[in-house]
Amino acid sequence: QVRLVESGGGLVQAGGSLRLSCAASGRTFSPYAVGWFRQAPGKEREFVAVISWSGGNTYYADSVKGRFTISRDNAKNTVYLQMNSLKPDDTAVYCCAADPTPTVRPGAWSYPRTYTYWGRGTQVTVSS
Repeated sequence: QVRLVESGGGLVQAGGSLRLSCAASGRTFSPYAVGWFRQAPGKEREFVAVISWSGGNTYYADSVKGRFTISRDNAKNTVYLQMNSLKPDDTAVYCCAADPTPTVRPGAWSYPRTYTYWGRGTQVTVSS
């Protein structure tokens, strides 16, 4: 069993930055791929980014490409999401999720059902 805990959310003005962290306890993250998803009130859960176990493969939603960066430190059992140039549309609860496979599943990385373990999320609010 892997327990995931997100942190780093908060209130920020448009154009600002935040760095989210996803820490694993219990079993480690290795060799799991880890994704970030977000859900705004009244909207479907949305894929944000994913990273392979090695960190060598990363994929992003078009809406965040060029602004967000996913990274990981396996020694610390932590995955990060650096979010820059934030917009009000980025306001959501951000959750991390782990897929117990080392690689990013082609064609499946953006689907919540691909991931086995989920954190409870951290709120990100971007004011205009």
